[in-house]
Amino acid sequence: MFQVLISLSSYGAAEVGQHGQLWCAQLAKAAGADGVEVRGELLRNPSSELPALAGLASVYSSPEGLWAEGGLLDGAALARGLAAATALGARRLKMAIGDFRVSSHGALAGLKAQLDETRIELMIENDQTVSAGSLPALQAFFKAADHAGLDLGMTFDMGNWHWLGECPLQAASALASRVRYVHCKGVQRLPAKWVAVPLADSVAPWRAVLRALPADVPHAIEYPLIGDDLLAVTRDQVAHIRALRAVS
Repeated sequence: MFQVLISLSSYGAAEVGQHGQLWCAQLAKAAGADGVEVRGELLRNPSSELPALAGLASVYSSPEGLWAEGGLLDGAALARGLAAATALGARRLKMAIGDFRVSSHGALAGLKAQLDETRIELMIENDQTVSAGSLPALQAFFKAADHAGLDLGMTFDMGNWHWLGECPLQAASALASRVRYVHCKGVQRLPAKWVAVPLADSVAPWRAVLRALPADVPHAIEYPLIGDDLLAVTRDQVAHIRALRAVS
């Protein structure tokens, strides 16, 4: 069944810092979201927050990369991500590949061994770095992972390609068969940088990108949810994503 999630970073660091991710998750649920993505970088006290969020979260987003600087597999970072997802009762863990390079290929067997011990699904996200977010880097990683016998799906962030000067539609065409989770993110260009915005305000060809991606995987809102009535704002945006996919 098609699900609409809220990445809790959408409420902004200040709002989450004031209220906590549990408050935001409960608001998202009240607004009609099917679940939330808990953000590791926004946790203040993981030992108490993660159990409190159990049952509300579908995805845990780790701020750590799979490969540390220098190309070594960071098994401890993966273990921390899996432990957090387990505490949440989340079925999926989202991570970027980090500093994966040619010398890293031999460690893929170790990654497979760790993942064989868990039922949590690891999904690789395109972030805003060249080493882990560009199309060539991701294609090289997935090719190596396939060769090592790994079956890894992808979190496709619609907006992040722009930070690297890449075409999201080209990326969607190349990677659609791997996509198991979509981050809905519009973009606008400011004089010095790209910024995330709601899809309706985006300068990117987001409708074409959505059409190129699987329609039956969870879609998460990952753009700013701002307003005096956050419940109403969230409700409207959840309905918007549902309506888009209902006609695509």
